[in-house]
Amino acid sequence: MTTKAPASILESSSESLEKFAYGLVADIPTQEPNDRNRLGYCLWAWLTEHRGSLEQVVHASGVRSAMSNEEIVGIIRKRLEEKNTKGS
Repeated sequence: MTTKAPASILESSSESLEKFAYGLVADIPTQEPNDRNRLGYCLWAWLTEHRGSLEQVVHASGVRSAMSNEEIVGIIRKRLEEKNTKGS
């Protein structure tokens, strides 16, 4: 029995919305990396579709962190303002 090598990962462009969204949450402390990945994905979906509020996005991501959801929303909102991106 042989094992195949894992599939390679295609990196998205450094200018892509995905990189932007994941970059906004890259240094938010979470219990596990997957918590940060879920938060980044939910943020990307919100930036793409603009459904709901930023507070709802953070809550729906189920992020586990020592920080409160309100603190995380504040950090993301501040970073969006710094990047001149509108957040609701």
